[in-house]
Amino acid sequence: MKYLFFGTPEFAAIILEKLINAGFIPSAVVCNPDKPTGRKKIITPPLTKLLAIKYNIPVLQPEVLSIFNFQFSISNFDFFIVASYAKILPKEILEIPRFGTIGVHPSLLPKYRGPSPIQAAILNEEQETGVTLFLLDEKVDHGPVLENRKQKIENSDNYKTLHNKLAELGGDLLIETIPKFLREEIKSQPQDESQATYTKKFSAEDGFVGFKDLEKAQKDGGQIAIEVERKIRALNPEPGVWTIKDGKRMKILEAELMPDKTLKLKKIQFEGKKPVSI
Repeated sequence: MKYLFFGTPEFAAIILEKLINAGFIPSAVVCNPDKPTGRKKIITPPLTKLLAIKYNIPVLQPEVLSIFNFQFSISNFDFFIVASYAKILPKEILEIPRFGTIGVHPSLLPKYRGPSPIQAAILNEEQETGVTLFLLDEKVDHGPVLENRKQKIENSDNYKTLHNKLAELGGDLLIETIPKFLREEIKSQPQDESQATYTKKFSAEDGFVGFKDLEKAQKDGGQIAIEVERKIRALNPEPGVWTIKDGKRMKILEAELMPDKTLKLKKIQFEGKKPVSI
């Protein structure tokens, strides 16, 4: 078994570590270049790179994907795995592995294609979501499905908890599926295009809550409280949920929907200050 693993953030790192621990060790890890992060803009390596270094796995960090990046063993790969890589693999790279390229997407495709399926599922009050393994083609989250697995969304789930559950589920599903995939025991199924929905990349503007709406959610409750609480669970830590109070930007980090359907703020942070529990 010879494969490359493409992925950069925590979602990919959780999956990669599960694969390594199960003996599915990639020939190399392909991730985005190191980038400046935080207020001090410290150059920081991706989590998948750190994991690869820990296990003495070679790392590739191309700025631009090109077939020349993979010339070191171009004809011997059985498959690739792509999980949260954030770059579209061109046709000439997709054609390298013998069995194809497996994508890992945290939704039940064709629903919630695109960059923000976890946030979208919480915002839309879905009762369940899941992970899909599919064969990549040149379109975004479009190829035929190999396997999927459902995941219940709890009322207490936020982006972080649901993200981690889906990453763990994705790793487990890969471990279960890869041997059958290599034995050609799985018949892929085309996605139903009539059922396809798409997500967008959320911006800071999407996380804004008017202060009057926030006050109403706390005092009167009802639908506005439900919507604000859902937004807080879905959009933290990035891009974050915030309002303007007394001319100052205030982040809303945690909140709870009470039995009477009013909103109770639990943790806030004013600009330039430390988070405060209330």
